[in-house]
Amino acid sequence: MSSDLIHLFVQAPILLYLSTALVGLLVGSFLNVLSLRLPRMMEQEWHQECVEFFAAETSTAAPPPEAKATEPHQASPQEAPLGLARPGSHCPSCGAPIKPWDNVPILSWLLLRGRCRACKVSIPLRYPLIEALTAILSVVVVWQLGPTSAALAAVILTWGLIALALIDLDTQLLPDSLTLPLLWLGLLLSLTGTFTDPASAILGAASGYMLLWLVYHAFRLATGKDGMGQGDFKLLALFGAWLGWQAVPQVILLSSLPGALVGIALIASGRKQAGQAIPYGPFLAIAGWISLLWGEAITGAYLRWAGLA
Repeated sequence: MSSDLIHLFVQAPILLYLSTALVGLLVGSFLNVLSLRLPRMMEQEWHQECVEFFAAETSTAAPPPEAKATEPHQASPQEAPLGLARPGSHCPSCGAPIKPWDNVPILSWLLLRGRCRACKVSIPLRYPLIEALTAILSVVVVWQLGPTSAALAAVILTWGLIALALIDLDTQLLPDSLTLPLLWLGLLLSLTGTFTDPASAILGAASGYMLLWLVYHAFRLATGKDGMGQGDFKLLALFGAWLGWQAVPQVILLSSLPGALVGIALIASGRKQAGQAIPYGPFLAIAGWISLLWGEAITGAYLRWAGLA
């Protein structure tokens, strides 16, 4: 940020919060697209890799005698490649393109009364909620950290965590294309001491990954089942890189208790069966975000409560 802009935000914090909220709404609209399309893009990529692999395997094998006189097999047309920008936004029910004035965060949903202009089918409440959540969490970060480079970095992390949590809830996937760049960003930020020092960041990334890796393999040896996805290892490593190894136990504790309570509640209500997988990524994301903003305060309160400070 330029010094003049920072001075303006310091003098008039309301402008900082309004600007952050507006950017958060726009980014929230993008996160809706990202969280829905990225898993489909990954599936397309995996499918294409499988097609190419089996085509290569088939081409190296000698065809059976009876197949030599037949016509070559014609591959079925593949689904058009999907991207984040193309095709443009459209109604999932009728396929009608969404006009720019019908794509204004929250406002368009309210004016359309939550329905598609073309076919009148309901538009999921998820869309405005994610837009509002992104704006609110972005403002909270800036409110806590002020007009600083640390706030900018934390807002970017917040956006990434929202996307990861949504994708994990929908598909039980934590894409490396989101997790790893954020992990590397945390390591780079440690060079300037933004949240922690380089040694703590490196140890945090390594310990975060190894800790859940050990838990995963211990559970697998004991039960013969996978207790969590390997994306969770990388997500905890991400927080270790951003906050240092000292924050890793706190993130685990803050994520494990709510995760266990929610799991018990889902099983008790019949919405999940015992042994059925429950995404752990959203709980890690929430715990890491809380530690990012209030980790030191939480640790200090605990030490005072325990009589250690």
